Amino acid sequence: MRILFLGDVMGRAGRAAVTERLAGLKAVWGVDLAVVNGENASSGAGLTAAHAKLLLEAGADVITLGDHAFDQKDMLSYIESEPRILRPLNFAKGAPGRGVGLFADTRGRKLLVAQVLGQVFMKRPFDDPFAAIDAVLKRHPLGGQAQASLVDMHCEATSEKMGMGHFCDGRASLVVGTHTHVPTADAMILPGGTGYLSDAGMCGDYNSVIGMEPAEPLRRFTTGMARGRFEPARGEATLSGVLVETDDRSGKATAIHMVRQGGRLSGAGP
Repeated sequence: MRILFLGDVMGRAGRAAVTERLAGLKAVWGVDLAVVNGENASSGAGLTAAHAKLLLEAGADVITLGDHAFDQKDMLSYIESEPRILRPLNFAKGAPGRGVGLFADTRGRKLLVAQVLGQVFMKRPFDDPFAAIDAVLKRHPLGGQAQASLVDMHCEATSEKMGMGHFCDGRASLVVGTHTHVPTADAMILPGGTGYLSDAGMCGDYNSVIGMEPAEPLRRFTTGMARGRFEPARGEATLSGVLVETDDRSGKATAIHMVRQGGRLSGAGP
C-alpha cells in the first residue's frame, strides 16, 4: 500500500496548495490513501466544517486534527457526522468524535489511522499518549484486520516523538510527527519495520514564522507585548509530508520518502 501523509495545513495558502496539488500527486505517485493533518486550516487555528469538506473533496481520505481540534466551534457537531475526521485519542474525556478509524482503499485494503497528543511542553495536560496508542495497537495488530497502520504524534518535543516511534516499532507501519510546522530530515525505517519521521512540516507559506506573518511574532519576541492577532502568511505554500510504502502481508514499511512540493522547499518526493 502507498500512503501519503501531509503535515499541518496552514490557513488559506495551505488549503490552496492541497486543493491544487493533492489529486495530481495521488495520481502520479499511485497513492492508495492520503491522510492530511488539518488542524490549522481555518485562520491558522482549528478547522471549520466548510474547510473540512474542501480538503476531503480535494482528495484527503482522512483528516487528523490536534490540540486545536475544536477551536472552530462547528467542528464540535460536524465531527460526529463525518467519520473521516479524527481528533486525538487522548483529548478531553467526553470530547465528540473519535481518535481512531479504519479506512479502505479502492481495493478494499484497510488502513488504521490514529492520532495522539504529546505531553511535553504542551499548554495543557493530556492523558498518557503511550497507554492510549498501546491499547489501539493491541486491538489492531499488523497483519490482522488492517493491512497497514499510521500514528500521527502531535506534540512539541522531538524526543517524545522519537519515543513514540520506538514504542510503536514493529506494531505500526508509520509514526509521523506533527504540530511544530518545521519539516525534519530524519525519515527512516526503524529496526522493527516502522516508518518514522519526526515532523512532517506544514502545508503553508514558509516565508513566515511557522506559517504566520512575521510582524506580530517578531513584535512579541522583541518587546514581550502583543499588538494584534497572528495572521497566517499568504504566499505560495509548500506541500510537506511523507510517502510510505508498505507490505500488505506484514504491514511493515518497505520504503519511505519525504515530500516537499511547491513553494520554497520544493524538490523531495519518490
